[in-house]
Amino acid sequence: MLPVDTTQLLKGVLDLAVLAVLRDEDGYGYDILRRLRTSGLTEVGDASVYGTLRRLFNAGLLSTYVVPSVEGPHRKYYALNAAGRGELQRSGKIWQDFASTMDDLLRERETA
Repeated sequence: MLPVDTTQLLKGVLDLAVLAVLRDEDGYGYDILRRLRTSGLTEVGDASVYGTLRRLFNAGLLSTYVVPSVEGPHRKYYALNAAGRGELQRSGKIWQDFASTMDDLLRERETA
């Protein structure tokens, strides 16, 4: 049996995870990365998150603004906009349905 590669699973859900992390609080790149890792996605890579932020912004799902810093470079913050909230809701529903189906499949296998 082939081992499950969590990095492959993560690629499929990173957009959703980033949108979810930004649901309640805006964040800058490293802060978002830290929140993802603290939430349990420890294998997420820096470049993956920054690329995802750019892609989501270019898709019109995020807004950005810059906050000056006296202790270093200015920080670009990302915020979930109305389109991003809609996508989070839509993709979240798809994920929940998929996860429920997988749970059912695994439960059936365990009882068989």
